[in-house]
Amino acid sequence: MNAMVKRRVHVAAAAIISATGKDVLIARRPSNVDHGGLWEFPGGKLAPYETGLGGLKRELHEELGVEIRRAQPLIRIHHEYPDKHILLDVWQVHEFAGEPFGREGQAVRWVPMGELFKYPFPAANLPILRAVMLPTEYLITAEESDDALFLQRLERAMVEDGIRLVQLRAKTLDEPSYLARAEQALALCRRYSARLLLNGEPELLKHVNADGVHLTSDRLMSLERRPIAEGKWLSASTHDDRQLKQAGRLGCDFVSLSPLRTTPSHPEVFPMGWHDFQQLVERAAMPVFALGGMTRHDANHARAVGAQGIASIRDFWK
Repeated sequence: MNAMVKRRVHVAAAAIISATGKDVLIARRPSNVDHGGLWEFPGGKLAPYETGLGGLKRELHEELGVEIRRAQPLIRIHHEYPDKHILLDVWQVHEFAGEPFGREGQAVRWVPMGELFKYPFPAANLPILRAVMLPTEYLITAEESDDALFLQRLERAMVEDGIRLVQLRAKTLDEPSYLARAEQALALCRRYSARLLLNGEPELLKHVNADGVHLTSDRLMSLERRPIAEGKWLSASTHDDRQLKQAGRLGCDFVSLSPLRTTPSHPEVFPMGWHDFQQLVERAAMPVFALGGMTRHDANHARAVGAQGIASIRDFWK
């Protein structure tokens, strides 16, 4: 007997950002539909002839009475339910006309981004929460022997470039020196409301109360379960589909995917290029940062092919 063929449903959804950039609009699902009573990002099913953005414009006008003026792709999520396959095509709306309200009687609410996890969402929406809360630029720190110079460059990146997500990578330091630098970096990140992830063993969080941990690809593949609490951010380095699937199994909140281009640090590694990168991102279960020869000039291209944004050492560390 042939297995049941699942319905494929294409849904467009919007993360509508307030003028201050601090709040996002969510809506409560009616009680008489699937996942009734849970919160969601507004949108709806596409007609067969519609594109993601075109369908979203129609849905937001019908549901909220607003007109999209400027939007960017945020994330595309494939989610399996027992009876259907959902593709969530999510856009980040930066500018719109009109004051949103529930035209169909649904409750809508502006929520600070940091409080999104307090609201119950359908399981398929969880990667969207992470994508909304993450910035589009991810700084990986360079090797730096001088602590004062390290802090000076880190502060410059946050003040001048607006960096709000930092991975502390310092392979040349021993553990005591790394922990000391991590404490200094954490204090600086707290001052500028930036998140700090430690590159190393998850046990480092017992010594430094950073925002999370970044796993190397080798460490990622060696684990059988998520190594840190859900309240902390978990990221990982990935290079292929096998590692992306492992990151999904462990519940990583986001990953970097590399190398997109040849880099001076790894000239022997063959780059994947934009086409292969896009194919891998489409199958990922979490936000993905493009890494490997990336600069700010690549940010819009990266978003267009499904990335959360770009990760870089050289372009942010000056």
